[in-house]
Amino acid sequence: MEILKIDHLGIAVNSIGDGKNFWSDILGLRFEGSETVETQKVTTAFFPVGDSEVELLESTSPDGPVAKFIEKKGPGFQHVAFRVANIDAALKELKEKGIQLIDEQPRIGAGGARIAFLHPKATGGVLVELCER
Repeated sequence: MEILKIDHLGIAVNSIGDGKNFWSDILGLRFEGSETVETQKVTTAFFPVGDSEVELLESTSPDGPVAKFIEKKGPGFQHVAFRVANIDAALKELKEKGIQLIDEQPRIGAGGARIAFLHPKATGGVLVELCER
């Protein structure tokens, strides 16, 4: 598997508007825009930092994964996303190594990226996303 870089860090927030105040107004990061991904019950907002980004995640539904995360752990760091050269090959390799996957097949995420998540039970408690752009 070829990991190219950290693509983004996912931060779960109650409100993108409130989160934007800190990340943009206080830290001075450029707000790149927001996008709702209906299939994941989330609205995302991106703030570029060098070759990576900070992604704010606001749930669009009380039963969405981000809402469940916030209910259990509160707002804060939710996942790290690694950009990979070939997500299909990466998932195949991880499955062969016995890594528990949340997504056995890539799905479409924000910005049209192909994404897949690895289960935190297989990663030492960290939600890991693979993404191919």
